[in-house]
Amino acid sequence: MAAEDLLHKQFPPYVSKKGEEYMNNLQHNHFRTILMSLKSELMVDIERTVHTMQDEATVFADPNDRASQESDIALELRNRDRERKLIKKIDEALGRIENGEYGYCDSCGVEIGLKRLEARPTATLCIDCKTLEELREKQVAK
Repeated sequence: MAAEDLLHKQFPPYVSKKGEEYMNNLQHNHFRTILMSLKSELMVDIERTVHTMQDEATVFADPNDRASQESDIALELRNRDRERKLIKKIDEALGRIENGEYGYCDSCGVEIGLKRLEARPTATLCIDCKTLEELREKQVAK
């Protein structure tokens, strides 16, 4: 299960009040709490992986066992690298909260929207700009 999928189980979605200003202090605090919690969970997972890999460092005589262990380690390291990149995005999102840029599209400047940020708190693009980016990526990949 992806780390961001756990958010919906821990934090109820922010419900804005009628006429409430977008990205006010309450919203900033809500998303800051989510981002800090997510970062904390990822750091615990990374720490656990390091200790597990150190504890399970065994040299197997059987080449099949050794290959299986190396494959497991490679997969685990790939997952941790993905989490490390997510931590970097979380830190960037926290920085955007501090400088008042959080919740606005990096490309066009419009509001990203609370629902999109609830689903992906590290989002930097509105849904329209993200869709265009993905279409361009598909065209380049062909």
